[in-house]
Amino acid sequence: MAHLDLRRPQNVNGDFYVDTSCIDCDTCRWMTPEVFYRVDEQSAVHHQPSNEVERLAALQALLACPTSSIGTMEKPQYIKDAQKSFPILVDENVYHCGYHSEKSYAAASYFIQLPEGNVLVDSPRFTPPLVKRLEEMGGIRYMYLTHKDDVADHQKYADHFGCDRILHADDISGNTRNVEIQLTGLEPFNLSPDLLIIPVPGHTKGHTVLLYKNKFLFTGDHLDWSEDLHQLTAFRDYCWYSWSDQIKSMRNLANYTFEWVLPGHGRRFHADVDTMRLQLQKCIELMESL
Repeated sequence: MAHLDLRRPQNVNGDFYVDTSCIDCDTCRWMTPEVFYRVDEQSAVHHQPSNEVERLAALQALLACPTSSIGTMEKPQYIKDAQKSFPILVDENVYHCGYHSEKSYAAASYFIQLPEGNVLVDSPRFTPPLVKRLEEMGGIRYMYLTHKDDVADHQKYADHFGCDRILHADDISGNTRNVEIQLTGLEPFNLSPDLLIIPVPGHTKGHTVLLYKNKFLFTGDHLDWSEDLHQLTAFRDYCWYSWSDQIKSMRNLANYTFEWVLPGHGRRFHADVDTMRLQLQKCIELMESL
């Protein structure tokens, strides 16, 4: 829990605050920008919630914070109500799980609810309120892992739900050696008619992305939206395997159609197909210039 005696002086007065344990992961800022902002390389509260919508959003950010760096004086009942709001609907049958894990430096995890069996995209924290909600929504059939960095509590979820995990063999390490479905090669893999796994080596050797219904692209650490650049981008400073391969992978990704970029790290982006295509081309041009 956040500590009041460690409350950052940059917070405005009021019930919500961020303490000095903040790791600058950006979770609260992209989830609830109306309340949280960045100052001196950490988050802080710039505006106290002034209505029910803002209060719920601030509590959702509090629960999602991977280091419990957000504190509040709100009533416990309000926090319980916020717990029940997860996972949060993104669009159609796609949800944001919240409860980010420090083990994956606060990577976002997503949940796709499907009649034939639900899919968890990357691993959130294993926490009872979220586990209960996922049970109520039908459990988990597959846990798709984009790459080796964002596996967090995958083993606990696999043990609890009995789901099959999916990870490319080139990203298997000691704690993922028992993953049930280990992909190989560079060919796309159809998990179902609406779910296509596309290898995109670069950030890591075995990185893949998941395309759902030619609309939702779950990109892990391969692609995200930059608020500073105001365009789609990739992390050159956090490319652990090969930048040249990541550029090739991005060019290959331009052959696909999608309207949502849902990353593990960075900001989401939603646009029509034509705009998305133009944005991806701008991203490739930027990558080639670095």
